[in-house]
Amino acid sequence: MRVPPDCAQCMFDRQRRRMPDEAYLAEVQAIIDNRAENDTSPLLVYRFDQAFTRRFGPQDSYAEVKRRFNRLALSLADPLRARIEAAADPLAAALSFARMGNYIDFGAMDNVEEATLLRLFEEDALRPDEAEVYGRFVSACEKGSRFLLIADNCGEIVMDRLLLEQIKKRFPRLRRQVLVRGGEVLNDATVHDAEDAGVDQVAEILSNGAPVAGTIWELMPESARDAIRQADVILAKGQGNYESLSGQGWHVFYAFLCKCDLFSRRFGKPLLTGMLVEEGQPTFCVIP
Repeated sequence: MRVPPDCAQCMFDRQRRRMPDEAYLAEVQAIIDNRAENDTSPLLVYRFDQAFTRRFGPQDSYAEVKRRFNRLALSLADPLRARIEAAADPLAAALSFARMGNYIDFGAMDNVEEATLLRLFEEDALRPDEAEVYGRFVSACEKGSRFLLIADNCGEIVMDRLLLEQIKKRFPRLRRQVLVRGGEVLNDATVHDAEDAGVDQVAEILSNGAPVAGTIWELMPESARDAIRQADVILAKGQGNYESLSGQGWHVFYAFLCKCDLFSRRFGKPLLTGMLVEEGQPTFCVIP
């Protein structure tokens, strides 16, 4: 099952903290209990949100949080860009910063602290144990013609722009697209947020068609599906995209932080460790 019992319990506990209403929590528990074998955490949370809205009206807005962290990230962009340009491998440095920005996650994190984010940005290199995966990522970019970045959160999207700048510089013939959320969900990046971060200056921005904190095939429009089908290189950011895309047969590179015990155990790394992992082969896909 793609949502193990401890993950399901964690999701229930988060909903209980969000709204300790017995009828609502009974519906949440029913959604969890009746999940299908291949349902993912982002899909279940999407269903929770639908139930919440039916019962209580519009959800709390993260608009101010999103503005705050986009402004913070934009204030850091020039200093980080300078560090990237000065690095021995600017692309690797940009990729490291892009995944550290994944810390800004109000879905997986109970607290997001600016001091912790700034501390994470002190690291500007990939680890030696990631060298082989990074080498295959570079090789795929060199050989491919279409690059798709599947984005995650606000603030982080600014770091994604810095990475896309390096992709453009190193692989100028690579067509660049960015897939963002199709509606407001937590502090995830939408088309508006990506434009606010200047991503439209370095890539084409596409919507995944739904307010869901992941990449759910059955909820996506054909334009988003085509972007995934046609991409020669896919880089998916964050745990939600990993949970919803992994095991589906796509060839994907994932960049994220281990932000919960489940991911820490799965990858054998401490919490807040940056990960660059690869799944699948370029010619294999099980989704039509």
